[in-house]
Amino acid sequence: MTRRRPTGAAVLQPAITRAITEAVLDEWAAHGYARLSMEAVAKRAGVGKSALYRRWPSKQEMAIAAISEFSVARAVVPDTGALRTDLRETLDALMEWLTHPRFSRILPDLVAETARNPELAGVVAAMIGTPRRERATVMFRRAIERGELREDTDLELVQDLLAAPVYWRLTVRAAEAEPGYLDALADLLLRAIGAQDGEQK
Repeated sequence: MTRRRPTGAAVLQPAITRAITEAVLDEWAAHGYARLSMEAVAKRAGVGKSALYRRWPSKQEMAIAAISEFSVARAVVPDTGALRTDLRETLDALMEWLTHPRFSRILPDLVAETARNPELAGVVAAMIGTPRRERATVMFRRAIERGELREDTDLELVQDLLAAPVYWRLTVRAAEAEPGYLDALADLLLRAIGAQDGEQK
């Protein structure tokens, strides 16, 4: 006797998930988080609302899933063999992330929303901040192993120093990053964190 396969949860199609994710980012960039709605995302993605609810139970979970996938994927883990070139590649990736046409509009809105919503702030920290910082930690730990940084280097503080100047310049000041800015910043950061050349400790 042939047994029927048990009916389980619907299989989620990756192409539809990608279309929804793109629609979330487009809607958020265009209208802000407060006006982001499941209805508008479904319409832009060309799907029914049920396709969204099969993936996420709420607008917040949908929005943070989309932005975390976008953001964490852009956190590079360079391994060039030297801290300066690793640092320079990381700054390039950070610049690309912060100047992305959609994300550059989403980020100020996201920061404002997290200031008003502690629950959202916690989710953003867990799904975006922590994974990105964990990737950067790998780079700095390699530098410690190579003797380029002291073993007691405060990696939390170093990561703040890495991201803060670029964020402040681009997002807070809305200023341009002129040619040579990232090279100068990389050199300044290396001096600030006491980086050494070669196998020194």
